[in-house]
Amino acid sequence: MATPKLNDRALNRALMARQLLLAREERSVLEVVRHLVGMQSQIPLNPYTALWSRLTGFDAAEASALLAGRETVRLSTLRGTIHLHDVDDALQLRAFCQGVHEATPFGERVVFRRQLAGIEPEELWAAGRALLEEAPRTTAALGKALAERFPGYEPSALSTAVRYKLSLVQVTPRGEWGRSQAPTLTTVEAWLGRPQRTPDATAVEALVVRYLAAFGPASVQDMQAWCGVTRLGEVFERLRPDLVVLADATTGRELFDLPDAPRPDPETPAPPRFLPDYDNVLIGHENRARVLDDEARVRLFVNNNGYRPSVLVDGRVAGAWSLVKGRRKDDPAVLDVELFARGGVRVPGEVRDQVEAEAADLLTFLTPEASAGEVHLH
Repeated sequence: MATPKLNDRALNRALMARQLLLAREERSVLEVVRHLVGMQSQIPLNPYTALWSRLTGFDAAEASALLAGRETVRLSTLRGTIHLHDVDDALQLRAFCQGVHEATPFGERVVFRRQLAGIEPEELWAAGRALLEEAPRTTAALGKALAERFPGYEPSALSTAVRYKLSLVQVTPRGEWGRSQAPTLTTVEAWLGRPQRTPDATAVEALVVRYLAAFGPASVQDMQAWCGVTRLGEVFERLRPDLVVLADATTGRELFDLPDAPRPDPETPAPPRFLPDYDNVLIGHENRARVLDDEARVRLFVNNNGYRPSVLVDGRVAGAWSLVKGRRKDDPAVLDVELFARGGVRVPGEVRDQVEAEAADLLTFLTPEASAGEVHLH
């Protein structure tokens, strides 16, 4: 029997369904954070916009309370970047991605041959852990304290090496709704009062299943791009008998999926949705053609440092947005929305009206304290 092939539109609708972007759903925040296997939180408040776009009646205070109550935490995991996770994922995903962190320019494979030559790594790790478990510290404060223990070395190199080795939480109130502070770190074990655990083969297989539930159908290369961990092909092979095997109609690449996962009709309507910068919808695959074409990628990419917040139209990136708050309290907040002309064709007027209505609702959500606000659509 020939392997079923899925084109970009079919893959898009599957992704939109898995990501709760075809229709807002009534789920708990904790359930969604776990279903999505974490949410990009490099910019601390981004998960709030991401959740608002996915949930009916989303209450930012509920999500903030979970973080304050240590039911969710923010730490570096997938691809070596900050994510919001539930407790179970926080305690094992960093260990799963540890090799990603150690392979960076500040990981132990490099840093001790350069900035920190002569230091015994285990001594540095132990000193860093002791300091951070004594009291949460900023990176600068950690570096200063480490430099007292290891004189003659650059404080920033010492603190950064520790940060890439140890599993560190950014403590609250950073990340809470309406509150913030400088990034302040302690170990995940100290913050949660539970030990980390390195996932065994069964746990990694369960992670593959969860990835497919949230991002499938997907290839081995897609999952590796999502998490940064390589050599996952053998895990997919062990699971193959229990998976559906499909193919990308454009590339011919083999795709895997769960038998009962939703794969909606490609003509299923997908309403306009607003996503924060770095949302995993855009960076959860090696091949992003299902949601982002080359023309939109060029328009969305900025400063060689990632994507701007995006607007989805018909399930695909069709614009970017930004929020500008007035300098004075009575100045109106402005949500600026730029819709891309694809192939020189503007977004139709009816769709522009839908985008503008969604933008107005988002503006109200993001600026509850504002007395007035404006949407600029162009």
